Amino acid sequence: MAQDDWRIRIELPDEEGAHGVLERLHLARGDAELLADELREQRLAVSRDDNTIFVYAASAMQAEQASRVIERDLQEANLTPQRLVTERWLPDEERWDDDPKQPPTEEDLVRRGYAPWEVRVELETLGEAHDLAEQLTKEGYGVSRTFTYVIAGTETREEAVELARRVHGAVEPGGELVYEVQPSNPFAVFGGLGA
Repeated sequence: MAQDDWRIRIELPDEEGAHGVLERLHLARGDAELLADELREQRLAVSRDDNTIFVYAASAMQAEQASRVIERDLQEANLTPQRLVTERWLPDEERWDDDPKQPPTEEDLVRRGYAPWEVRVELETLGEAHDLAEQLTKEGYGVSRTFTYVIAGTETREEAVELARRVHGAVEPGGELVYEVQPSNPFAVFGGLGA
C-alpha cells in the first residue's frame, strides 16, 4: 500500500457492466482509446471484484483526474454506477476511509457477549474447582466450570495475565467456543462473559 494510497470504487449493477468497463480501462478500442491512453500514461492499476471495479492511484490529484475520465467513459457507455467514490487508505486503521470503521476484535467479542481472553485453571479436586468458580463469579468474571476445569473470561489480555498469575492458570485467546482436546480428557467448553 506504500504508493497506491487512493482508489476509485465503481460499483455497477451487474458483473457484465463491470466486465465491459474493465475492458475499456485495459484495452484501447474505438471511443475507449482516449480513456485507455490516459489511464496507461498515469500507470494506474485496475482490478475487478464481481460488479465492483477499483482504480488505484498514488495521489489525490491522480485519483481526481482518473475519476473524471472514468465518469466520462461511463456516461458514453450509458452505464450508471450504483456507487462511484474516491477513497483514501488509512494506514493506522488499515482500512479505506469510506469503509465503516470496524471495532477491534476484543471490543467486538465483548459487545457480542464473549470474552476475548480466558484464563483456564485445572484444579486437583471437584471441590476446589467449585470454590474457585464461585469466588471468580463473585468477583464479576464470567465463569464456566467443567469437572475440575475452571475457565474465567476477561476483557483484555492484561487482565487475563494478572488473573492467571493470581489463580495459577493459563491465558488463552477467548471467543465463542473454546475447544480443549487432550488424549486423556477430550471435551468442549463454551466460554464467555456472564456465561
